[in-house]
Amino acid sequence: MGTLLVTIILAAIVSAIIVKMVKDHKKGKSTCGHSCGSCGSCAACKNHH
Repeated sequence: MGTLLVTIILAAIVSAIIVKMVKDHKKGKSTCGHSCGSCGSCAACKNHH
């Protein structure tokens, strides 16, 4: 029972992280913490374009 509870909690956390990343990507934010429109020079920004 305890293993199932921990699995459900971890799945919820991972799901919340993925949802946030998708929302940030749709808003144009990169994983490096800034807008790719203003930078364009970091590796993460180059992978988006």
